[in-house]
Amino acid sequence: MPKTLLFRTVHEAAPGPKWRGLFDLHWPAYEAWYLAEGERERPGYLACYNALRHHMPELVDTYRTLCELAGGGDLAARLLSLYRPPPYITGCSQAVLARPGATVLARNYDYPPELCEGTILYTRWNDRGVIAMSDCLWGVLDGMNDQGLAVSLAFGGRRVVGDGFGAPILLRYLLQCCTTVPEAAEALARLPTHMAYNITVADAAGRYVTAMIAPDQRATIRRVPVATNHQKRIEWYAHALASETLIRERQLSILVDEETTSETRLVASLLAPPLFRHDYPRGLGTVYTSVYRPDLGEVGFRWPEASLELSFAHFPETQVMVHYGTGAQAAR
Repeated sequence: MPKTLLFRTVHEAAPGPKWRGLFDLHWPAYEAWYLAEGERERPGYLACYNALRHHMPELVDTYRTLCELAGGGDLAARLLSLYRPPPYITGCSQAVLARPGATVLARNYDYPPELCEGTILYTRWNDRGVIAMSDCLWGVLDGMNDQGLAVSLAFGGRRVVGDGFGAPILLRYLLQCCTTVPEAAEALARLPTHMAYNITVADAAGRYVTAMIAPDQRATIRRVPVATNHQKRIEWYAHALASETLIRERQLSILVDEETTSETRLVASLLAPPLFRHDYPRGLGTVYTSVYRPDLGEVGFRWPEASLELSFAHFPETQVMVHYGTGAQAAR
């Protein structure tokens, strides 16, 4: 059955009525997701607040503001902390193309379209400009700040769940508090995650790393430009086979290793199989392609029949309706 997703660009410097509107729109779905395993499975408010204050104190003032905008309710505050949220699994392919004078972080996000917000949010919280694809209302799937740091996440392909935060708030922290890859790497080495993720980071100076993080082991941070949905070795074979993680990793590695590969070629490859996936019935289809140019402060979003170019200097509020199916994807 065909699916659709409306992507919106939203520009609001400080948390205000636009963010509240997004909360009202998405809260029913998030509430159902957060309580899917039962309320007792989620940590209480004090545990959530104390964890955020201990590990990411720089976000606490913004968190309080968002909780107030959301109505001050206990459940919303717990969800917004993203501390020990329900487990969730994505696909995703991401790669850094570092060339003299230009760095690109590009990725495909593979997930059920009906579970995505579709909000591209430009904020200036704590005097830091951030453009990001939103998740969990203030978390980040991929994004870039005005200091030239770009980030992207992919599921790490392991079933382990532990004591830590959902990756989207970790990426929000990186963009709000870090300006370079070394700073981001230091943060990723200490921040606790509730599941296994591969987080790729690039900056305007051409530096990049991929951090393989998990709740049961220390982060592995290496100068690797490519990440898909496994870590050092395959552990969850059924997911690896269904998501074709090894095939996608090999394809991306070949692309970035070839000196002749340009941004145009990389993006074209992301919009074609095997990197672009049509497996929407199993929740593994490609929802969007994003292309970050941290040295220029520009980002592009791509679909087979539509595109959107944004920057810190040019961020019009607009909408793009995207249609997904088992065959060709269309957008208008």
